[in-house]
Amino acid sequence: MVNFAELKKMSGKSSLDKLTAELSKLNGGSGGGDNKKDERLWYPNVDKAGNGYAVIRFLPPPEGEDMPFVRIFEHGFKGSTGSWYIENSLTTLGKPDPVGELNSQLWNSGLDSDKEIARSQKRKLNFISNIYVITDQQNPENEGKVFLFKYGKKIFDKLNETMNPEFADEEAMNPFDFWKGANFKLKIRNVEGYRNYDKSEFSSPSTFMEDDVEMEAVWKKQHSLQAFLDPKNFKSYDELKTKLNRVLGLDNPVAMARKEAVNVVAKAKAEDLPWAEEAEAPAIKSRSAAFIADDDEDGLEFFKNLAR
Repeated sequence: MVNFAELKKMSGKSSLDKLTAELSKLNGGSGGGDNKKDERLWYPNVDKAGNGYAVIRFLPPPEGEDMPFVRIFEHGFKGSTGSWYIENSLTTLGKPDPVGELNSQLWNSGLDSDKEIARSQKRKLNFISNIYVITDQQNPENEGKVFLFKYGKKIFDKLNETMNPEFADEEAMNPFDFWKGANFKLKIRNVEGYRNYDKSEFSSPSTFMEDDVEMEAVWKKQHSLQAFLDPKNFKSYDELKTKLNRVLGLDNPVAMARKEAVNVVAKAKAEDLPWAEEAEAPAIKSRSAAFIADDDEDGLEFFKNLAR
């Protein structure tokens, strides 16, 4: 187990090399959860215009762990029944997942409508790290505290860019390092109704705090990241399959009949049967309408918050 003194010794190139090796593995590779709010998580808030600003510091790996982040795949969508499917994907653990399998079948059916459904059900990529909040314009009471921060690929790409700079005149930096890392200025804008983080950037590298004793105290307040990968946080394949069928209405005879009709049409198209084109439109319309209908504004807002 690494103590704080050893963490300081590892500061610099060795820790950056370890991180970039892990990133290389992730780039080469491809929850069950309940929906209770985790008070350990920090969410950046925005003003009425949809803009927000905060300054945070990404922290090193917590005590007893090797990496300063974990990667989690999730699914979040509303099915034809009006119910939501919001679950951790078993692909996070390298295991088969029923939504992934269904999406593969839809994508390979040859129907554009099926591809659209697969896109709407695709897994979302998120990362979780420990952070220290330096400035929080909307919630100043969070300043000076350690939180878990769940973020998506856009922000992770900015972390990755600092560790693997694109140009020769840029020096690689470990943004999770206490002594040679940097503060992160999180700038949120409202672009076409969605949160946009493109303006976010790192400050110049600097020691997080001048006093090692203070930094060690912050380090010891961190939360476990590997706990998020504990299998107990993921429902079993059979449990997920049962819920998926219920949310999509696939345990309903009418829905099953529609699914079979679409499959028959797809097969006919593949074999160039003359009646296939005429049959395709009503079959697809019948099926797609159930997936597209979405008048639950509260549910949509809830999912947007989860998926940001």
